[in-house]
Amino acid sequence: MNTDLTALKPALVWKHFAAMTQIPRPSFHEEKIRRYVLDVARSLGLECREDAAHNVYVRKPASKGMENRAGVILQAHLDMVPQKNNDKKFDFLKDPIRAYVDGDWVTADGTTLGADNGIGAAAILAVLEDDTLEHGPLEALFTATEETGMAGAFGLKKGLLKGDILLNLDSETEGELYVGCAGGLDANIRFRSVPEPTPARNYTAATVAVKGLKGGHSGIQIVCQRANANKLLFRLLRRWTAAHDLLLCSVDGGGLRNAIPREATAMVLVRSKEFEAFRKEVRAFEKLMRAEFAGVEEGISIKAEACERPAEMISREVQDKLIRAVAACPDGLQRMSPAMPGLVQTSTNLARVVSDGRSVQLQCLLRSSVNSEKEALGDAIAAVFELAGAKVELTGSYDGWNPDMDSPILKAMTVSYEALYGSRPAVMAIHAGLECGVIGGTYPKLDMISFGPTICYPHSPDERVEIASVGKFYEFLLHTLKHIPVR
Repeated sequence: MNTDLTALKPALVWKHFAAMTQIPRPSFHEEKIRRYVLDVARSLGLECREDAAHNVYVRKPASKGMENRAGVILQAHLDMVPQKNNDKKFDFLKDPIRAYVDGDWVTADGTTLGADNGIGAAAILAVLEDDTLEHGPLEALFTATEETGMAGAFGLKKGLLKGDILLNLDSETEGELYVGCAGGLDANIRFRSVPEPTPARNYTAATVAVKGLKGGHSGIQIVCQRANANKLLFRLLRRWTAAHDLLLCSVDGGGLRNAIPREATAMVLVRSKEFEAFRKEVRAFEKLMRAEFAGVEEGISIKAEACERPAEMISREVQDKLIRAVAACPDGLQRMSPAMPGLVQTSTNLARVVSDGRSVQLQCLLRSSVNSEKEALGDAIAAVFELAGAKVELTGSYDGWNPDMDSPILKAMTVSYEALYGSRPAVMAIHAGLECGVIGGTYPKLDMISFGPTICYPHSPDERVEIASVGKFYEFLLHTLKHIPVR
């Protein structure tokens, strides 16, 4: 296994990315990676600082003769999504990512790689370090906690950024220029539940586990219509409770709000005399789901295994309403864009369902490029769970980034790409949330575009980045900076 990323080209980009893989940086735990960026900037003698929202700002003066060019802001986020395979022992707060070269790709051993958005951040550091480059006035903005609500972008204050153009380096297909993105909304749901003692007799305890799903980014991969582990688990529970007794003791499904759930587990009690029938039903349901998701999910695993009986369970009143509400909750792709073929317009991801003994908490992340549709979907999800007796809060709403097809930087980069590679780049909008929408709300005069290398399966342990695409992405970035027009 080749783990030496520093031998790859472009050398400066891979040097910084290799260093970043050794620094734990899940969302809300970005202190060490901020220190790394600040240390690099200070070692280069560049003006730098950290703001109150924990964004890191660096300024690099123009190279000689380029002082009159329009100012460019290079922007990427520092946090990464911490996802791992169930059988992988790994602590994202302590352990370095074990990245390695796999043919034409770089990937990680059983965890997310952090190429999203580590490659973008590494490219910015490479630009800051290389004194041979030709460029106008540069600013670098490394934002905080993008993956869990864009906290850094929301906390960005007016007056910090001086540039005219913002290049967001957080897209994931080389050869595509992104000029728009979806807005988002969080649905936070809570059932209060006073725990009840489990019956002492006549019931057998079982752990029901849904595993083996692909998961992925809830904006990018939602169009693939992959299975959601939370939905499969509760669909199974609803299927059984329609005609049989079942007691729900605990549940733990999904993880981060912007990752499609790959795994979900529940501890249940079923009548002892029906236990074998229940296991047979689980096997039949697994077979049914494999057929239903054929060609989309190849590894669906749904198992029920006997376990030690827990002392307490979720109250009977709450568990019945919970099972029905989750079964009814909208999830996945809701509508495709009629204006841009192939673009998802509206979606929702039932990202998390977890009990803690006193409550059951759920979280959905809604996305849409149409604000009214996003709000209506939020109201629909709230209605489902409020009817079931849960408390629902709709928070963190942000607008999308509306495309400007007359953007000067779009025209300039299209010409630049064609000059380099002999073909025109694709001009796209993305269903995922990009920080451009939030930053543009604070700095509405910025001319913005987003691009990046090819990264597959972000937000999952299958994440990987194409080596050759990193080279093309960085070459394109440097060519763009060299040909920024006069202010």
